[in-house]
Amino acid sequence: MKIALLVAPEGVEQVELTEPWQAVKDARHVPVLVSTESGSVQAFDHLDHADTFPVDEVVGAADVADFGALILPGGVANPDALRLDEQAVAFVRSFFEAAKPVAAICHAPWTLIEADVVRGRTLTSWPSLRTDIGNAGGTWVDEAVHVCRAHGSVLITSRKPDDLKDFTTAFTHEFAAAAN
Repeated sequence: MKIALLVAPEGVEQVELTEPWQAVKDARHVPVLVSTESGSVQAFDHLDHADTFPVDEVVGAADVADFGALILPGGVANPDALRLDEQAVAFVRSFFEAAKPVAAICHAPWTLIEADVVRGRTLTSWPSLRTDIGNAGGTWVDEAVHVCRAHGSVLITSRKPDDLKDFTTAFTHEFAAAAN
């Protein structure tokens, strides 16, 4: 199954991209790096430049029907840029409309809020998003990972890089269930 990892051209927290990418590969799925622009994306290690990664597909040309699930890595700048891109927001919303699982970590729920898919769901995130999630109609919990089954879809969320092991374990389990 192909799994989309949606990121902006710069600002993704590198470890929140690379560890989920490897978990997808280890689960024998195909990770696909989707971005708002072609070329490459600049990852960060907190506020410092890290590595660059080649973009596989541009979000405007990507078809949700080609993917079994979506992962939204965090970083502060990454989801902030994505939520300003109408095609990225529509892409995210389409996964919920198609009842395909979505996984988001750290600040990535900002993009979920913009896609208006948080209402009536329980999720976790970086603590500073608590008020934003509540204002968008969601319920915030302080857990390493939270799996929410609501409105016919599955949303897997996590707080921060320290929770990546729990996050990758949870989403690989949910993606496997969705593939069957």
